[in-house]
Amino acid sequence: MNTDTAGEPEGLTADPAERKREQRGWYFYDFACSVYSTSVVTVFLGPYLTAVAKAAADAEGFVHPLGIPVRAGSLFAYAVSASIVVAVLVMPLVGAAADRTGRKKPILAAAAYLGAAATTGMFFLEGDRYLLGAFLLIVANASLSVSMVVYNAYLPQIAGPEERDAVSSRGWAFGYTSGALVLVLNLVLYSQHDAFGLSEGTAVRLCLASAGLWWGAFTLVPLRRLRDRRTGPAVREGAVGSGWKQLVATLKDMRRHPLTLSFLVAYLIYNDGVQTVISQASVYGSEELGLEQTTLIAAVLLVQVLAVAGALGMGRLARVYGAKRTILASLAVWTLILAAGYFLPAGAPVAFFCLAGAIGLVLGGSQALSRSLFSHLVPRGKEAEYFAAYEMSDRGLSWLGPLVFGLAYQLTGSYRDAIISLVIFFALGFVLLARVPVRRAVEAAGNPVPERI
Repeated sequence: MNTDTAGEPEGLTADPAERKREQRGWYFYDFACSVYSTSVVTVFLGPYLTAVAKAAADAEGFVHPLGIPVRAGSLFAYAVSASIVVAVLVMPLVGAAADRTGRKKPILAAAAYLGAAATTGMFFLEGDRYLLGAFLLIVANASLSVSMVVYNAYLPQIAGPEERDAVSSRGWAFGYTSGALVLVLNLVLYSQHDAFGLSEGTAVRLCLASAGLWWGAFTLVPLRRLRDRRTGPAVREGAVGSGWKQLVATLKDMRRHPLTLSFLVAYLIYNDGVQTVISQASVYGSEELGLEQTTLIAAVLLVQVLAVAGALGMGRLARVYGAKRTILASLAVWTLILAAGYFLPAGAPVAFFCLAGAIGLVLGGSQALSRSLFSHLVPRGKEAEYFAAYEMSDRGLSWLGPLVFGLAYQLTGSYRDAIISLVIFFALGFVLLARVPVRRAVEAAGNPVPERI
């Protein structure tokens, strides 16, 4: 029988065996969807879509979607930014629906399989079909953001306060493990495409489509193991249709928890930098540094392997020093990484690998600990609603970084000028997070305060 333990979140499973079963199922959604983030967004789609756009460009290097002149090299960054705007419009409605109906699994399934289908459809991206590529990227990216709202909202319901840092870190570790595994297979297929009788473009399209198939297949595991529960008040049938009213109500409710809102603002700022580095790294490596695609794949593979160790290692550091201090230390490292990236010489794969290694060590941990820290700041019964706001910070409102990156390149023609601008996101995020009294924030949300936070 599922009962709540005293002082723990409503809906938390009391039976340890059942809780572990749900946690293991929960890890597998990271295992399913992280392949999209790694193989598609970080490695293959940026350079490939840029090449497709350049093939369709005019003599001045511009394409004209909807009659708007866009430099071909900026198309990928703009498409990422557009996908985030779409996600902003949808995620709060999804979060409200999930909380008010208690039916998270159908929403997770719909978003996951729409994203997986769009990713699989990237197999047909060839020739000068840059509009198809931009459209599929927008659909897949927005779908991933929506699915993550529901996925993250499960965390307070499957893990007690003292175990959330570890559970969240294991989820990220599962994701980076799958990303590394599939990237090895992609590296073999791409580097040996001649031996398989494939053109380079066909090999890339197979790598893109395989990420969609992987995403769809492994989503079955969490859908079987996670269970729906309603932790908020019941609503009449059809009440979820007033989604925009619920969004306004959520924003008003967040004003009652200003410390939670302060954390979200800080996270919005520094995570904008993280997401932009992830999405634009391959474009920077190929276009500015002149590195081969195989070098980029190997570098991202190194990030995946070290990110597993980084996520688990930073989870252990959080148990000693607290999540907030550990995140602040990671932001200082991110700032140094970007400064080093600006001065990175072209055609120097060893230096690029060193930078990739540093990114891997802080990437998983900073994301995992941010998620678990926020879970302590969410009022009971409003997990999906508040995680919609969190996901808007994580993916949905991270449109400014890609937009600035794309504009900087459009104006200067240099990716180095674009990447150095991202330092401000980490520096400002550090200052804002340092000012948040997290213990008082947890208490204000009505949650038990862990020994270390």
